[in-house]
Amino acid sequence: MAFWLFKSEPETWSWDQQKKRGAKGEPWDGVRNFQAAAFMKAMRRGDSGFFYHSGTERRIVGIVEVIGIWSEDFTDPTKRFGAVTVKAVRDLPKPVSLAQIKAEPKLIGMALMRQARLSVQPVRPEEWKLVCKMGGL
Repeated sequence: MAFWLFKSEPETWSWDQQKKRGAKGEPWDGVRNFQAAAFMKAMRRGDSGFFYHSGTERRIVGIVEVIGIWSEDFTDPTKRFGAVTVKAVRDLPKPVSLAQIKAEPKLIGMALMRQARLSVQPVRPEEWKLVCKMGGL
């Protein structure tokens, strides 16, 4: 199993909206960056991801599971990009802010620090464990 981080502006697609989709989940569409698309192509059913509110919030608020692998993104008229489907698994009891992540020396190499604008990115297992602990899990 691999770990990922999915970024969304809460005004566009929020954690609450994701949770309301229930077990059927929601396609993670609209990604138009080739590196982020490559990460999505590598995803497998059962992979876990952090749901990160970008914009003014800048914090990890929940955990999602990949339930559908790379397939057509119907929002892409060029047909070059695809989507994966994710479902909400659980809230983080204590959302973890970007400031908290930046303050933790063990997370300095996290993709979120190096590729801040990338909307889908990998998370290393040791980073996953630490952020989960910081979030009260």
